[in-house]
Amino acid sequence: MKKLLEGKTIVVTGCASGIGLETARLCKAGGATVLGVDRTVTHEHVDELYKVDLSCPVQIRQLVQALPHGVHGLANVAGLPPTAPAELVLKVNLVGLKALTTQLIPKLADGASIVNLASLAGFGWADHISSIHASEALDFDDVAEFVRTHDAGDAGGRSYFFSKEALVVWTLQNRWTWRARGIRMNAVSPGPVDTPILGDFVKTLGARAEEDMRVMDRPGTPADIAPVVAFLLSDQSAWIRGANLPVDGGMSSHLLCNIHAL
Repeated sequence: MKKLLEGKTIVVTGCASGIGLETARLCKAGGATVLGVDRTVTHEHVDELYKVDLSCPVQIRQLVQALPHGVHGLANVAGLPPTAPAELVLKVNLVGLKALTTQLIPKLADGASIVNLASLAGFGWADHISSIHASEALDFDDVAEFVRTHDAGDAGGRSYFFSKEALVVWTLQNRWTWRARGIRMNAVSPGPVDTPILGDFVKTLGARAEEDMRVMDRPGTPADIAPVVAFLLSDQSAWIRGANLPVDGGMSSHLLCNIHAL
C-alpha cells in the first residue's frame, strides 16, 4: 500500500521540538523527503536541515533561495510563546511565516499544500478585525510601531493571541489565492499542548490557563496534532481549502456552547 506522503518533499519549520518534531517524524514515516527548518540544529527525522531564524528577513530570503523547486508541502509549525517579546512573537509567528510562504510559492509544485499551525488562541479573531486588517501589509520594519499602536503587546500574552488570530484570517483569505495551480492553504488550531512551551502559557495566562486545564481532561500532545497536519499535507485533503481545523479535545466546542448558551 502506498504511504500517505510517498514521493513528496515536505518543508517543516520548527522541526527540532514539539509538534514540529512529531510532524517531521510522521512525514518521514509517511514516505516524504523532509526538509527541516529551525534555529536549533537537529538531525532527527529530517533529510536536510536549514538553520534559520524566522524573525530575520535576510535569512528567510536565503532559505527560499536554498530550497529546491518542486516542494509538495509546507508545514508552518515554528512559533514563539507569549513569554517572548511582543515584537519577536509577531515577527516569527506572523510576518516571518507569511514572508516564507509567499516567497516560496514559485518553488511549490502544482497541487502543493500549505498548513499553518494556528491555535485556540486565535478563536476570537472576529473581535479584532480592524487590527487584523491593519496588519495585512505588515513588514519586519513596521512591527515595533504596530505593537505600540495596536492591541498586540506583551500584556496577558496579547501578542501571541493576535498573531494566531491574524494567521487564522490569513488562512481564510487565501483559500483560493493559488487555486489555478491547485495550491491550497489550511490551518490547524490546537488547544493547550504538552510541549516545552506549555509552561510559558501557564505563566503568562495564569488563572485563565488553569481554568482551561480544569475543563479539559488533559492537555494535548504532539502525537494528537501532527497526524492532522500530515493529513492536510497529503493528497487525501485536496478538497479542503481555507479551513481552520480545531484539534483541541473539544475546547473550542465548549467555548461555543458557553457563548451561545447551548
